[in-house]
Amino acid sequence: MRTYSPKPADIEPKWYIVDASDLVLGRMAAQVANLLRGKHKPTYAPHIDTGDYVIVVNAAKVALTGAKAQQKMAYHHSGYPGGLKATSYAELLATQPEKAIMKAVKGMLPHNKLGRQQLKKLRVFAGSEHPHVAQKPEPYTLKKIAQ
Repeated sequence: MRTYSPKPADIEPKWYIVDASDLVLGRMAAQVANLLRGKHKPTYAPHIDTGDYVIVVNAAKVALTGAKAQQKMAYHHSGYPGGLKATSYAELLATQPEKAIMKAVKGMLPHNKLGRQQLKKLRVFAGSEHPHVAQKPEPYTLKKIAQ
């Protein structure tokens, strides 16, 4: 039997919409990363981008468990000596909730060219409005994972 390797012509990406209201950030990000990678498809191959496009709405309503909102920090560096900046997730969710979800999903994708290509298929919006109505996204209900 031969190993199946999908060709670019065989890949038909779909558009999914995920409502992040009252979902736990890390658990939601893990499932969104699987959609972006295409691991839910029978044609999945780890070296080819077989994933779908994902729109996340209501990013401002995402939840963090425990005391993570105050204790967990989001770091970024300016590139200059002493340029490390730290922001608590409570402040990040209040000011830039899109960035919190992008950061969580980015950490769950491969850290190479393929992961950067897959991350470009993620669209995150703080509210419930999005400009991708023409793509006819299907609502995707995330599996409830036991806490």
